[in-house]
Amino acid sequence: MMAWRMLRRKDVHAGLLNLAFRSDHGGTKHFATGTLGKLSQFVHGNGLQGAANCMISKQSTIRNFHAGVYMLAWHQKKEDVVGLKAPKREKRVRKETRSQPPVEAPYVAPKPKLTKSSPDKIVEIFDGMTLRELSKRSGATINALQSILADLGERVESEFDSITIDLAELVGMELGVNIRRMHTGEGTVEPRPAVVTVMGHVDHGKTSLLDSLRQTSVAAKEAGGITQHIGAFVVEMQSGASITFLDTPGHAAFSAMRARGAAVTDIVVLVVAADDGVMPQTLEAMSHAKAANVPIVVAINKCDKSGADPERVRIQLGSEGLLLEDMGGDVQVVEISALSKLGLDKLEEALFLQAEIMDLKARTDGPAHAFVVEARVDRGRGPLATTIVKSGTLVSGQYIVVGAEWGRIRSLRDTAGKVTESAKPAMPVEIEGLRGLPMAGDDVVVVDSEERARMLSQGRKKKQEKDRLRKIDENMTEEAEIGEETPERVEMPIIVKADVQGSVQAVTDALRNLNSPQVFVNIVHVGVGPVSEHDIDLAQACRACIVGFNVRDPPSAITLGATQANIKILLHKVIYHLLEDMGRLIVEKAPGTAETQISGEAEVLNIFELKGRSKSKGPDIKIAGCRITDGRFSRTGTMRLLRSGDVVFEGPCSSLKREKQDADTLDKGSDCGLVIEDCDEYQVGDTIQCLEQVIRKPKFISTQSGAVRIEC
Repeated sequence: MMAWRMLRRKDVHAGLLNLAFRSDHGGTKHFATGTLGKLSQFVHGNGLQGAANCMISKQSTIRNFHAGVYMLAWHQKKEDVVGLKAPKREKRVRKETRSQPPVEAPYVAPKPKLTKSSPDKIVEIFDGMTLRELSKRSGATINALQSILADLGERVESEFDSITIDLAELVGMELGVNIRRMHTGEGTVEPRPAVVTVMGHVDHGKTSLLDSLRQTSVAAKEAGGITQHIGAFVVEMQSGASITFLDTPGHAAFSAMRARGAAVTDIVVLVVAADDGVMPQTLEAMSHAKAANVPIVVAINKCDKSGADPERVRIQLGSEGLLLEDMGGDVQVVEISALSKLGLDKLEEALFLQAEIMDLKARTDGPAHAFVVEARVDRGRGPLATTIVKSGTLVSGQYIVVGAEWGRIRSLRDTAGKVTESAKPAMPVEIEGLRGLPMAGDDVVVVDSEERARMLSQGRKKKQEKDRLRKIDENMTEEAEIGEETPERVEMPIIVKADVQGSVQAVTDALRNLNSPQVFVNIVHVGVGPVSEHDIDLAQACRACIVGFNVRDPPSAITLGATQANIKILLHKVIYHLLEDMGRLIVEKAPGTAETQISGEAEVLNIFELKGRSKSKGPDIKIAGCRITDGRFSRTGTMRLLRSGDVVFEGPCSSLKREKQDADTLDKGSDCGLVIEDCDEYQVGDTIQCLEQVIRKPKFISTQSGAVRIEC
């Protein structure tokens, strides 16, 4: 009995040991959870009684016993347990030893990732912005911006360091995004004169009104009596205050110049003739002013003429959506006469009242911000740009960047032609000292050094070239999508020369509007100044004609060279005449479209048959004896046989005779004998039509508003 007890204690002891220990795949021994206490109780305590308690207990010991079974099964790799499989050990493959030592390559740092170039994205920048702000607006990483700045020779350690507006623009151009400068208004703010733009339809008296205000005669100096430039000048009013006036052209070709005038102005004076009413350019000027969010003062001119009806003008303006004071709106209306100087004092009061309501002020210290309203090339002084200062003070000797051109201000001249050292807000000045001719509408930016000016100029030129190539690619893609349905057009290359940059743009835009499905107007070169030998050489190379607007006659040597090279030079001082001549040239150049027209009709009165002819004369034929009732018949035309309005036969004419004599053409009222090739189905009373192929040329159409077009 004692032996049995000892054996039983030994078996229980072995079972508890198996329960208390488990081994993982690495062979490490672990105690099972909750088992150490029971084992200690058995060894040091109650013997079989503790083992019995362990077996019958409902605590975690029994559960740990069953878990231990699974662990033992895992350890013994028994695959018959559901859901458990022993992982297979992969064989270790010994790698082959290399016979050659590894090549030591230099470490190349990863290139910072730039933002994806988006030509339509506009990033607003300002002076003193941090690198983090620029990264947030442009979408580029801080490391990318720091890398670009390092290439520009600038080192920015922290993302919270501020950079200048010039550096921000250079970085933006490197990223390939569009930049918009936001100029700060900090500094000494003082009241400034109002910038007033005079707009309206052609020949409504805009320039005559300004002549009366400044007691000069500009209209008489303009070719054809119309303004073809933007005139900027300061007028001293009777009250002692000054107003800066801009005179814009009224012709349809100068739409862009009117838009530039509205972009830099504070108040728009809309001149409407009382005897003419609202015209297309009047509506266009209203749209420019509304787009620029500029208040309008209406001046009804020519009120002293017979047939003037100011009330009709008010009704027309009100119907176009302009809320006049007479109708409960806020737009002031003044009746004036520019020639007799009636109502000018009321116009002055209206302008000063509008300026007082707007409370016009501008920053006077710090670098200037200006816009170019006109640009031209002077033979002795070089490129000149007429600008209006918006804020700050423009000082002679400063380095500036104007559009894609740069330079150092050599001199500043006011509207009277006098040299001045500085220009304050709302003051128009002429800048001399630029390296190239800027475009009208470009902004003037003051920079610190020549190096920075050159870098900005080069970056802007590079971006302009990229944009130009992108537009060319887009146009080529559009033409490829159209396919073969579009007929080939004849190209007409043109070289445009004018006296100022604004006129160049206006003439170029007007000529491009003359494009038609038959003729493609290709402006191969534009320039400011008279026609030169270089223009003759370029025209000879590309077979172009030269258009000169408001430029002096070329020397006799250049004229002789153009005549020998068969190059046309068209010189005009009025935009109407220039467009009319170019329209006629384009119509002559157009190949036209081939159309089939009915040139004549005839009635079949009798039928004659020729039988028994010899083989040399051909088979038997039928001849239709006809009388031409309308138009004329031609032997080269195509004949169409009609019966009761239906086409019976159509074919070429093989014979046309009158009294046994062959005839090429016969007019209305003539009797003739007619034979249609391979046709013998004539009947008395049939109708025969003569069809001819004609080339229809396009038409040059000039509307009353001054707009021109080619209609095919």
